[in-house]
Amino acid sequence: MPEIVLAVDAGTTGITVLCVDPSTDVVGRAYSEFAQHYPRPGWVEHDALEIWDTTRAVMGRALVDAGASAADVAGIGITNQRETTVVWDRATGRPIAPAIVWQCRRSAAICERLRAEGFESELRQRTGLVCDPYFSATKIMWYLENIGGARDRAEAGDLAFGTIDSWLIWNLCGGEVHVTEPSNASRTMFYNLDAGTWDPWILDKLGVPEDLLPEIKPSSGRFGTTSVLGGRSVPVSGVAGDQQAALFGQACFEVGMAKNTYGTGSFLLMNTGRKVHRSEHGLLSTAAWDLGEGVRYALEGAIFVTGAAVQWMRDGLEIIDEAAETGPLASSVPDNGGTYLVPAFVGLGAPHWDPYARGAYVGITRGTTKAHLARAVVEAMAYQTRDVADAMTQDSGAPLKELRVDGGASVMDLLCQFQADQLGVQVCRPALLETTALGAAYLAGLAEGVWSSPKEVGAEWRADATFEPAMSRDEADSLYDGWLKAVERSKGWIDPD
Repeated sequence: MPEIVLAVDAGTTGITVLCVDPSTDVVGRAYSEFAQHYPRPGWVEHDALEIWDTTRAVMGRALVDAGASAADVAGIGITNQRETTVVWDRATGRPIAPAIVWQCRRSAAICERLRAEGFESELRQRTGLVCDPYFSATKIMWYLENIGGARDRAEAGDLAFGTIDSWLIWNLCGGEVHVTEPSNASRTMFYNLDAGTWDPWILDKLGVPEDLLPEIKPSSGRFGTTSVLGGRSVPVSGVAGDQQAALFGQACFEVGMAKNTYGTGSFLLMNTGRKVHRSEHGLLSTAAWDLGEGVRYALEGAIFVTGAAVQWMRDGLEIIDEAAETGPLASSVPDNGGTYLVPAFVGLGAPHWDPYARGAYVGITRGTTKAHLARAVVEAMAYQTRDVADAMTQDSGAPLKELRVDGGASVMDLLCQFQADQLGVQVCRPALLETTALGAAYLAGLAEGVWSSPKEVGAEWRADATFEPAMSRDEADSLYDGWLKAVERSKGWIDPD
């Protein structure tokens, strides 16, 4: 019987593929970046065809690394950058324009229009989201309003919309399957959290044809089959948006458990079980997953830029050659030298939600060095997480007891320790940091019988390191007060279009 699960993590800057065996050990892996495009300030685009080509190539390399073939693969799990929007022609399978990335702010004016028309409160009640360019709905509206002929083609049923999961499944399955699942659907601003379906009222008010949207299926279960690996057809059996997949991969199966992923952005999620817990403090309510027994939900704080600030230091400022240099450089100074970086390069996410904020580096003196900047970049990850954690505490009525962390930046002990100091709780880093891909593997493997239950896979979770708070609360709060001052200076920096 085939036993390997192929986990595809289609992230914002690259594709990671893991081969996971029944013991949840990674027996093969491969990775490749793809291009980022910034045609205007605040705009971010991807070439969806490049994402597909890269995914297919990396899947093959991961199998080679594992010494395996399609015959060994029990199923494929997919996890993906959420909200990023692709619209393609059903007949040709080609996108009608570049993919609009989740970070892109081009639809800010559309959001302003919806707010002016009085839709925001109802949208928030139905979807659990705020009216922000982050989500797919206004990106689709931008396509329909700005790409010649797009609206007529959409209304004729000639076009398909998908987040990256839908796009990859469409291509894997030869253009025969147009599907998504609740965790991705709930990030579009079309999904009714209570009903678990696309919301006809929203689609009508926003002028988007329902035929454009994919079918919603459970997160764990067969979506279709693919022959692109060669040999036997392989089922595509598990899908979740990247942050929900990380929550699953961190074995946060119980209500109240929380994780934070430090990736291109950072995302703090808390499992709220079968209950839709609506936020009053700038957080999002979202679907977590559906194992075929009904949707489970989460509270989420979405931070737009954390690891992307490291890429900025490397590619924009060119003060480091490799991302791995950030931790040692930041640790070479004892503190931030009184400086704070607010990485609002594409606006601010939770809990501030200001698309017109822009990045700011404040407190600079003649003694400021690139090491202080690197430290400010690292500390900003922890401060932004505290912003969200404090809002989550206010919403839930209970403070975090522990935070499980993952993502590339979590390898930095400096970050994990500073995070523990800022939150005042234990921070746990797992032995396997690629928990997003692991969550996708679990969802697919559960569907195909590789594992029998979440409890079985959860028993394999192991901590690599734990970090206990060491800083006094007075010192931590004083540093955080400086951060809040810096954030206020970044807000409303540009004028609305």
